[in-house]
Amino acid sequence: MVRGRDACWEHCVLVDATRQKVRCNYCHREFSGGVYRMKFHLAQIKNKDIVPCAEVPDDVRNHIQSILSTPKKQKTPKKPKLDKVVSNGQQNSSSGSGGFLPNHGSSGQHGSSCPSLLFPRPLPTELQEVDSAERKRHDDADKKIAVFFFHNCIPFSATKSIYYQEMMDAVVKCGVGYKAPSYEKLRSTLLEKVKGDILDCYKKYRDEWKETGCTILCDGRTKSLVVFSVTCPKRTFFLKSADVSGHEDDRTYLFELLESVVLEVGLESVIQVITDGAASYVYAGRLLMAKYNSLFWSPCASYCIDKMLEEMSKQEWLGVVLEEANSIAHYIYSHAWTLSMMRKFTGARELIRPRITRFVTNFLTLRSVVIQEDNLKHMFSHSEWLSSSYSRRPDATTVRSLLYLERFWRSAQEAVSISEPLLKILRIVDGDMPAMGYMYEGIEKAKLAIKAYYKGIEEKYKPMWDIIDRCMQLHSPLHAAAAFLNPSIFYNPNFKIDLRMRNGFQEAMMKLATTDKDKIEITKEHPRYINAQGALGTDFAIMGRTLNTPGDWWASYGYEIPTLQRAALRILSQPCSSHWCRWNRNTFESINSKKRNKAELEKYNELVFVHCNLWLRAICQSRDGKCKPIIYDEIDVCSEWPTELEPSAPLLDDSWLDSLPLESRCSP
Repeated sequence: MVRGRDACWEHCVLVDATRQKVRCNYCHREFSGGVYRMKFHLAQIKNKDIVPCAEVPDDVRNHIQSILSTPKKQKTPKKPKLDKVVSNGQQNSSSGSGGFLPNHGSSGQHGSSCPSLLFPRPLPTELQEVDSAERKRHDDADKKIAVFFFHNCIPFSATKSIYYQEMMDAVVKCGVGYKAPSYEKLRSTLLEKVKGDILDCYKKYRDEWKETGCTILCDGRTKSLVVFSVTCPKRTFFLKSADVSGHEDDRTYLFELLESVVLEVGLESVIQVITDGAASYVYAGRLLMAKYNSLFWSPCASYCIDKMLEEMSKQEWLGVVLEEANSIAHYIYSHAWTLSMMRKFTGARELIRPRITRFVTNFLTLRSVVIQEDNLKHMFSHSEWLSSSYSRRPDATTVRSLLYLERFWRSAQEAVSISEPLLKILRIVDGDMPAMGYMYEGIEKAKLAIKAYYKGIEEKYKPMWDIIDRCMQLHSPLHAAAAFLNPSIFYNPNFKIDLRMRNGFQEAMMKLATTDKDKIEITKEHPRYINAQGALGTDFAIMGRTLNTPGDWWASYGYEIPTLQRAALRILSQPCSSHWCRWNRNTFESINSKKRNKAELEKYNELVFVHCNLWLRAICQSRDGKCKPIIYDEIDVCSEWPTELEPSAPLLDDSWLDSLPLESRCSP
């Protein structure tokens, strides 16, 4: 070994030339394998069994790191002969980072990024051959997967599923020789196993619901079909669907249907049942509360706010400006060239949000048109547009003249200003997250924002207030109690705690405190919350009022008033809306569209149950799983809404039912 060959020798000594053992001058640790391994030690880089030096000076460490990071100069990809290597080594003996290619006999001390003695590298030509072979295998696999999609008419959107890559990873782990499950296995044992996994998960959460409570969502947007699910902050589960054809207005029938679901989930766990605000469901909900004192029935908040926007749309001036904004958007979207040009001028921003309810879509479209006013005017006055054949068409002339109409923009600005406060609330409650603590305050803030826009002129803001109050006349006391228990609202000096909120809190406590002991404890604990005493008034608790979600705040700081804490957690853990699930109705309608025997119906229901719960699980996993505090003024209605999620795919192929064993196909 030639000691003058490498600058690293200044920081270590040769102990045993035969074994190429060297010792560090700083920590005195010894290594076999030559000076190259010592470089990693001094550079404090972990490599195999090399321990980084804890005593090396910073300047030495940095110098050795720079040597290791210096790339080698490779003149030829061919492996050099031994005598040439020695020759090159002699020529570069004064350099700390030589330019020769490493070989298996070299200690690799010339600045290579890894020790060639321990980790011989394949040659570039060999790497190219490996990469080429691997790329061919990948291409072949991609093509075979594509053929499977094309042959079976599988939607390409299936590749967005969280289960797609999970499936591929599991297959790869099995290695060569793995045999995919058969038709028979899929429809029998595997269906049962996946269903069993879902039921096990359901049982686990069912135990948690006894503490946090849960909400039953009754989605009846298709009048003859109702879909039931149960939700808590962590997860939503599909329960079943029911065909209510012929009973849509039968209040007693709907009450009994709701009651059966409540008892199935567990009366002690259910805090509220959410339905539409249709008269038959209102009556059924009141019957339910009358029979079970601990239960609340609440109208779907999304349904109520959508009704507000619908009623606003009936105002003559509002209806006109919404129709005009729609005509602009629909014209642009009706021509591919025009749409492409619009996206170029708006920076790929869209005007239409098609997967939200009609009235919400109309107001969001109007809002987008107002935001893009300058860009749209620029587009329709640009030379590229004016020189196109589209600019000379009558419908284009109408749209262009509308864009330069002062009355249109004045009305549009007014419509956006009075609708956006409601859209913000809708964005808050539109999902399965626990938004109960924000609903009441949101409505009050929306009314104040509308009043402020009209500068307190009653004849202008009062019609809008009347619409809001009329659509929210079914306001659940649960919303008022949740606002009362939301520390970011209750302790905010700018928010007025009104009589309705206090009464809502009292009514909710009377329902949730089922024993005299609980009522006495809540009566004692109530003043401690009012006055922020004990742990509720610490510096951390005060900061947490706005930094934590209401539920997390109570879990963290409410331990000195445990009875009120439990009631608060059960209230604040609930959602406000049942409309966020975009169920594909074909899935449920096909259950009753054909006459099936008992065995076929049971099997199909199993598949629907598994399919719907896997879809809900995917939604849950697609978000970060953590609830965040909601700040009304920071809500962005332009961001994606839960209702814009891809709907569940329809289960249209039920041909596998035709092959059930004969003994299972007897008539029921």
